Amino acid sequence: MSEKNIQTQLLAEFQEVESGINGHAAEPFNQRRLKAIESFKKLGFPTTKHEEWKYSNVRKLTQKEYNFHPKSDITAEELNSFHLPELKGIVLYFVNGIYHPELSDLDSAKGKVEILTFQEAQKQNPELLNNHYGIYTDEENEAFSAMNTAMANDGIIVHVPAHVTVEQPIILRMVSDTREENVGSVLRNLIVVGENAEVKLAESFRTYGEHSGFVNTLTEISVAESARVDYYKVQDESNEAYHIGTTNVLQKDKSYFYAATVTLNGGFIRNNLNLKLDGEYIDSYMYGLYVPNGNQHIDNHTVADHTKPNSVSNELYKGILMDEATGVFNGKIFVREDAQKTNAYQNCRNVVTSDKAVMNTKPQLEIWADDVKCSHGTTTGKLNDEAIFYMQSRGIPKQEAIRLQLLAFAEDVVSQIKIEQIREFLAEKIKEKVG
Repeated sequence: MSEKNIQTQLLAEFQEVESGINGHAAEPFNQRRLKAIESFKKLGFPTTKHEEWKYSNVRKLTQKEYNFHPKSDITAEELNSFHLPELKGIVLYFVNGIYHPELSDLDSAKGKVEILTFQEAQKQNPELLNNHYGIYTDEENEAFSAMNTAMANDGIIVHVPAHVTVEQPIILRMVSDTREENVGSVLRNLIVVGENAEVKLAESFRTYGEHSGFVNTLTEISVAESARVDYYKVQDESNEAYHIGTTNVLQKDKSYFYAATVTLNGGFIRNNLNLKLDGEYIDSYMYGLYVPNGNQHIDNHTVADHTKPNSVSNELYKGILMDEATGVFNGKIFVREDAQKTNAYQNCRNVVTSDKAVMNTKPQLEIWADDVKCSHGTTTGKLNDEAIFYMQSRGIPKQEAIRLQLLAFAEDVVSQIKIEQIREFLAEKIKEKVG
């Protein structure tokens, strides 16, 4: 299927649900959807001629046919294989882009966290939806964001009220059931964290089946004054998975946001993590780890946009590339004119274990203020031969020496995972992959 054909298919899909919009076209939520579909018509899918997609060609993605309305009979028992047995929390299950409350576990959310579908929010709490939905998403220039806004006719809002501390993590499990056919899914979720609230969030993406899966996911996170949010994104998808994921974060005064994005597997992965530090005395941290092998392609794009003074952002991304894998890192730091006394740091380090593996990096730093401390850097190379030789001289076989070095390289990110069960799961999966 050509790019034009898949775009035509998606536009036809939108027309099927447009009748439901027309009766409520004046509502801000639906106005945004109607505007987004016009942007998607205009933009089409990006090509490698677009600077932001220079190293990531989506042509294979757009040449496949997908069913965007598949039926799945996946059971709770079958989903058990995706659980971390010791990890307890508020669990929301999505299968092929559809929220399944009957598979979810919301018991510990009662009395603390408000969870609504977008359709429920339009009736029960429209102010919550209209005040936060799409507030920091660029549908005019980002084709996949425009597609997501237009096509995601429903989604989930997770609202943590002011001054509430959620002890257990909120876990969003996204499963692509591709056992019968190629499946396309559009996921849109909104996380609103109130003033002085505290929560840990985890998004997990898995594939169940051998056919191709295309996931277009967009999560918006609003972090109010003095709120604290820990956010994890873990991808362990199939080699036939195409994943375009965007996380847009808006932070206010004195807030704290921590993100860890770990990509274990996936055929074609693009992660966009965009932080807007719209306040003073904000702390933002971004950690990333990607371990592609075979012909896997992993692309991470990040933005830390400082708009006001006296805030800190710190970023560390690390990659281990094996076989014929390719990787991309494009990290941007913006320091606006009013953002004096900003401290912003960015570092991307990569190890390639094969002559056929390729890593493309592009750190960017744009500063309009004069009283700041900022740095960025990137390195890509092979393992230290002298260190490997030294380990061999102490009786450690060469392959074990290489494995130990790779695990030590990954530890800088893995050790930052604050939820013990997730940290241990990732450590074991990385051992399996580099072993």
